[in-house]
Amino acid sequence: MTTLTETQLLSALNWRYATKKFDPAKKIPAATWTALEQSLILAPSSFGLQPWKFIVVDDPAVRQKLMAASWGQTQIVDAARMVVFTLQKDLGEADVTHFINRTAEVRGGTAESHGGYKNIMVQSLAGAKAGGTLDVWQSRQVYIALGQFMAAAALLGVDTCPMEGIAPAQYDEILGLTGTRYTTLCVCTAGYRAADDKYAVAPKVRFPAAEVIRHV
Repeated sequence: MTTLTETQLLSALNWRYATKKFDPAKKIPAATWTALEQSLILAPSSFGLQPWKFIVVDDPAVRQKLMAASWGQTQIVDAARMVVFTLQKDLGEADVTHFINRTAEVRGGTAESHGGYKNIMVQSLAGAKAGGTLDVWQSRQVYIALGQFMAAAALLGVDTCPMEGIAPAQYDEILGLTGTRYTTLCVCTAGYRAADDKYAVAPKVRFPAAEVIRHV
């Protein structure tokens, strides 16, 4: 495994910003995009349950409709690629069973051998559902995937813009999610910044380390 230096990591993170204006003529190489999709697949989640689906929207006509549901933000149509991050709602025992079966397939053994872990997950999900926090808890996992995607993109020199300024219900309708177990949470566009995007050279505004990091 190739290890980045501390300088390389911080350079990539300082280079990254929420790109306001993409160059529509610049496309992401296929191998680079495949790696970024893999970064989504490899994202961590609570219990490993992966309560999500990532919808890559390439159809220009669909993108136009989604821009109208995104307050007219042009990143939706100008960026090389676009990912809609959706939450799988109301997780329950069937979803846990699906994950356990996949675990046995990948790691060997039988689903029954993972019965203890399965029971812990089922009970945890049931408790969260009873407390009315299940989907909120699971939605946090989706944002972990978003963060990993953005960091991976920065390391590969790809610009991104995370976007919550959208109408999720309209997204669901346009993408055929209405009435399914999936619902839109947010969007991330990816591509390459336009040469005249003034935000590319604007200094990052961050609070000093002493204000946001505490050592005990």
